[in-house]
Amino acid sequence: MKSNLLRPFETIPYFTIEGFRQSTGMDSPDQTRMLLHRWVKAGKVLSLKKGMYMTSRFYELHVRDTLFTEAVSAIIFPQSYLSLEFVLQKHNILTEVTYPVTCITPKNTRKITNQIGAFWYRNIRSDLYHGFVAREYNGIRFFTACLAKALFDYLYLRPIPAKYRGEKIDLAEELRLNLDEIPKDERDEFSLYVEKSASRKMMEILNNFRRTIWKP
Repeated sequence: MKSNLLRPFETIPYFTIEGFRQSTGMDSPDQTRMLLHRWVKAGKVLSLKKGMYMTSRFYELHVRDTLFTEAVSAIIFPQSYLSLEFVLQKHNILTEVTYPVTCITPKNTRKITNQIGAFWYRNIRSDLYHGFVAREYNGIRFFTACLAKALFDYLYLRPIPAKYRGEKIDLAEELRLNLDEIPKDERDEFSLYVEKSASRKMMEILNNFRRTIWKP
């Protein structure tokens, strides 16, 4: 049965159309594509994005793993790091709702939705593409922003009118951000990102935080 062709792929995180064709010895790319399409409809295979797949068996065995979804974000788009709402929520900075998997990339902004979830990749200037650490899951290398950089990315990319950055406003309260307990070293690192960005908006935000919640 052709479904037996899937067994070698049940132990790896993902595979491509061409990788599957070469491994199985199928002659026609179109035939390979059609077979995988049928398997997706039958629930045997998950489509991560165009031309990239994961077996349902691998998904079932690993979906409850803590790092599974984070690694999938790098499978879908390797030139990215986890940041923004996804990371802030893990640090209890945001507590209101559940967010999609949010990432930063120097490439174009895009949103990928598949059976695993919604993955949102936001663009940032190439000189601000840093502030993350490498991790690994099942042979997949992925990157996660530190708390300070995730906060910087979130505020840098979020439209915040100038009137909310003024002296009489508690911006953290307005945005419902739990920033009181952020350690001093993270605050200092956030300040460094702000200074490097040379962004007037971000400097106004930093000064607001220093006046309202990060007082000496």
